Amino acid sequence: MSKYKQQGFSNTFKNARKGMRLVLKSEVNIRIHFIIAMIVMAFGFALDFGTEKMCILLLTVSFVIVSEMINSAIEFSLDAVFHNKYSKLVGMAKDISAGAVMVSSVVAVIIGILLFVPAIFELL
Repeated sequence: MSKYKQQGFSNTFKNARKGMRLVLKSEVNIRIHFIIAMIVMAFGFALDFGTEKMCILLLTVSFVIVSEMINSAIEFSLDAVFHNKYSKLVGMAKDISAGAVMVSSVVAVIIGILLFVPAIFELL
């Protein structure tokens, strides 16, 4: 048995919504990712993507956003533990987590090109 009180199912969602609000308020990059995600999804609907392509888009978009959220969580955690003091290892950990976001973003752009370019050429 845990020494912590069971938070309950509804509180789990409440805390998750709180986390989403926190990351949207505090992180500029994730707001940019959300705006781009909305634009990409709108283009997917406009180009009449099928279910499979829309699922690929949703998974790709969520991959980038989740990567950014994990990056933010790592940064906040390290800052809390080390009280915002400089540490070479903390810097390395932050750079690695930022690199993970970059990789997910580059992969998302490649997937976007593979999905959108043929659809746009079909229109022409």
